[in-house]
Amino acid sequence: MVFSSIPFLFGFLPAVLLIYYIVPKKFRNFVLLVFSLFFYGYGEPVFILLMLFSIIFNYVCGLALGKIQGKNKASKTVLIFCVIANIALLGYFKYAGLIVGTLKALPVFSFLPDPQIALPIGISFYTFQTMSYVIDVYKGNCKPQKNIISFGTFVALFPQLIAGPIVRYVDIENQLTKRRESAELFSGGVRLFALGLAKKVLIANEMGIIWDEFKFAGDGAGVLGHWVGIIAFTLQIYFDFSGYSDMARGLGNMFGFSFVKNFDYPYISKSITEFWRRWHISLGTWFREYVYIPLGGNRKGKGRQCLNIFIVWALTGLWHGASWNFLLWGVYFGVLLTVEKFFTYKLLKKMPSVFSHIYTMFFVIIGWVIFDFSSVSDIVKYLGGMLGFGGTGTNADLMSFIVSSLPVLCIGVFASLPVIRKVYFKLNKTKLFPIIEAVAVLAVLTLCTASLVRSGYNPFLYFRF
Repeated sequence: MVFSSIPFLFGFLPAVLLIYYIVPKKFRNFVLLVFSLFFYGYGEPVFILLMLFSIIFNYVCGLALGKIQGKNKASKTVLIFCVIANIALLGYFKYAGLIVGTLKALPVFSFLPDPQIALPIGISFYTFQTMSYVIDVYKGNCKPQKNIISFGTFVALFPQLIAGPIVRYVDIENQLTKRRESAELFSGGVRLFALGLAKKVLIANEMGIIWDEFKFAGDGAGVLGHWVGIIAFTLQIYFDFSGYSDMARGLGNMFGFSFVKNFDYPYISKSITEFWRRWHISLGTWFREYVYIPLGGNRKGKGRQCLNIFIVWALTGLWHGASWNFLLWGVYFGVLLTVEKFFTYKLLKKMPSVFSHIYTMFFVIIGWVIFDFSSVSDIVKYLGGMLGFGGTGTNADLMSFIVSSLPVLCIGVFASLPVIRKVYFKLNKTKLFPIIEAVAVLAVLTLCTASLVRSGYNPFLYFRF
């Protein structure tokens, strides 16, 4: 469990900011580390021990690699040991249930008890961050961090701890000790945080309500209802995750950090390849740098490249959750990307934009069906409903709900396009823009607060990863 939204916004965050800016600069990482651990352990204090173990273990491994650089065999041994330990820890907490459940399907293993293991929130994110640090120290891309407080701050930093973006140590190495907080950076962080909060509270939550209405509506939804439902989920997951990423980046700015951009309007893509350059950019970068390239990338022939793509996307799928539908989802995109790379990408670039965009969104939307249903039978049933199997008509109640939902759906589609950004940059040149912007941010924060008070706790979809 983590803080609900109102206590976080009006209790935890102001307290951290106040103390952070009161204390001397040399103590600011310590303040962030203490509050980050408190934030992470709120409601589940036992997970603080897991976080502390991860910090200390990877800190020691980094120091060890720093001391034996150039001793290839010894450094490789340390690296392999560290990576295996991190993966084992992630595997135990996240995949033990999946492994045991799969084995129990075989009569010989039917006696196995179901493991009762709570999943530490955000373990996939901070495990990947610590592994990237150790790998980069081994490769000589960065020096080992000798200050354990600074390293602990990197691992546990609360703005992006729960759901990313995945921050690599090499990207913020200097910021840990030499960052410069400023009024300009802080105000930009407030704007970015407000944007992310609006994405989550004002759009993603509303899309979630629509999706819940159609997800298990069955034949009564008809073809139209099935498409409206999955389009709502397509918008929900984008605004949910990109909203959190924007809030994380905004909070980072408030404390003097600059995190990588994690989304770049993915739904304007004209190919699956482009879509994955725009969606969850930090995860794609991580797998490219630490899995795809070390496996050989595209340097060892087309056959090996295809294998590397499938390995990366199978792992990408499983990273998202301990369920076979995530593996299926990863393989699905692996197939699409392989086909594009070797057959259709050049053709897509020659096609009119409208057709390549429709092609991309069709397959992305199909992918979200696979992503959200854990049961293969439910996936097949919903896809069948989208194609008209089991009835094409939508019952009167759901049709009425669709009509009433059209305005918010149109707002969601419009907000997923870069139109607002273009208007923002044009208005930015006017003299009254600072006042307009301040009023807009205040209005957004007021609306979001009112919505949060009304609806209570709103967990993020990506908290489960």
